[in-house]
Amino acid sequence: MADPLYELLVPYFDTPSPRPVPTSDDPTTNAYLNRLTALPLSSLTSTEPQSLSQTTHSLLLSLQSLSKRSHKSIIDSSTHLSTLSTTLPTLAQSTASLRDALPKLDDAAIHFSETYNTRAENALLDRRRKALLLSRNIDRLADILDLPTLLSSAISTSNTASASAATSGASSNATLNYASALDLNAHIKRLHGLYPESPLISSVEKQAGEAMQDMATNLIASLKTNSLKLASAMRTISWLRRVAPELDPTPSSSNIASTMNPIERAGGGGGGSKEGSLGSLFLVCRLANLQQMLGALEPLRELADQETLRLQESKSDKTESGKERSKWEGGQQTERYLKRYIEIFREQSFAIISMYRSIFPPTTNAHEESLLKGMGRAPAEEDPLMPLPSALGTFPLTLVGMLEETLRKYLPNVRDRSSRDSLLTQVLYCAGSLGRLGGDFSMILAVLNEPKDTEEENEDTEEWVEVIRKHRVLAGRLELMVGSRES
Repeated sequence: MADPLYELLVPYFDTPSPRPVPTSDDPTTNAYLNRLTALPLSSLTSTEPQSLSQTTHSLLLSLQSLSKRSHKSIIDSSTHLSTLSTTLPTLAQSTASLRDALPKLDDAAIHFSETYNTRAENALLDRRRKALLLSRNIDRLADILDLPTLLSSAISTSNTASASAATSGASSNATLNYASALDLNAHIKRLHGLYPESPLISSVEKQAGEAMQDMATNLIASLKTNSLKLASAMRTISWLRRVAPELDPTPSSSNIASTMNPIERAGGGGGGSKEGSLGSLFLVCRLANLQQMLGALEPLRELADQETLRLQESKSDKTESGKERSKWEGGQQTERYLKRYIEIFREQSFAIISMYRSIFPPTTNAHEESLLKGMGRAPAEEDPLMPLPSALGTFPLTLVGMLEETLRKYLPNVRDRSSRDSLLTQVLYCAGSLGRLGGDFSMILAVLNEPKDTEEENEDTEEWVEVIRKHRVLAGRLELMVGSRES
């Protein structure tokens, strides 16, 4: 029934229509035709047109609202739909290319995993591993790199503190800074011992060595200062033992020194010749200081030289006035120079030798052998060329030679008898001062002035004999006074 009805309605379709004509097989068309056949004839002429108008109007309103609400999506969908014919082939081509590239990607992944495996050796992985290790330990490396700077700062501040302590008398800051510098150097040496093949540690150790050389230079320079005291000298020598261990004569001195008392440790723990190069270094520095102090008398020495020239000219002058001049006139400037020279010489020579004997006290070989036995070590075989003589054995001769040379040159300028006696007495006091330390040179007066004739010989002999006699009498009186006070 639906087909005849459909054929009956076909002529009434809108011929110019943008939509295609519905076919008889369309389910919607069949459902509507079946509904029409079920309606009575009166409904077809009365209610059905109204129903179709209402349905059309509602559909029109729905389409209008839909177009107002979703016109952008509709336009985009239409645009995409227009390009879908070209996009789908491109997607298919890309998919085919990806499918063809998958085997190559698989091979590359396998090659990467085999090449950069953590269990295999690879230079790139090693560099990356080292870079990560460096990144994790950058703070520690920065601390290690700062060690030479800290060491140099401690040494420089110690030098500044030592210079200020020379005027103020306080050397605690210098002591602390030098101790800190030695601790830093010991820490750097331990690091170098733990990591001897590390270029970084080797570089730090090299810089520390240069800084310690500067410290050794500063310490040696401090031994030449005028205000050097015994405590400062002992500290300086102990620091030099740590800074420059090659100056220590005994290889096991560090082990032996750890079992000694502080005085023996400061002296190195050896015998009279066990001070090694440190003793000679100390004497050389103090001798340089003595020469510097004596060099400060240069103005007085120039005046004494002028007197020497005038006396030589007067001797060559044969005038009668020159012959009648007294032998003991003149020489006041030379007397001033010699008095000051002998005074400085007496104070400094006694201070140098007494300080040396306090810093380097002699110890017996039996004491050293007992220490070695206590540590479970046998004493080394005696070297036929050892021990070397102590530097102190010849140092007093050098000092006396300096004094003798000065006296031989300038003492003849002093013509006044009382002035000569005063100078010779001062020399005897200087000889007695060194005599307390085993360096008496009082008999040098007998050879100071070599006379030119017999008359001068008798006068000179009487002069030094009389001076020594007066000095002994005065010394005896002083001993009696001291003895009476003690009793």
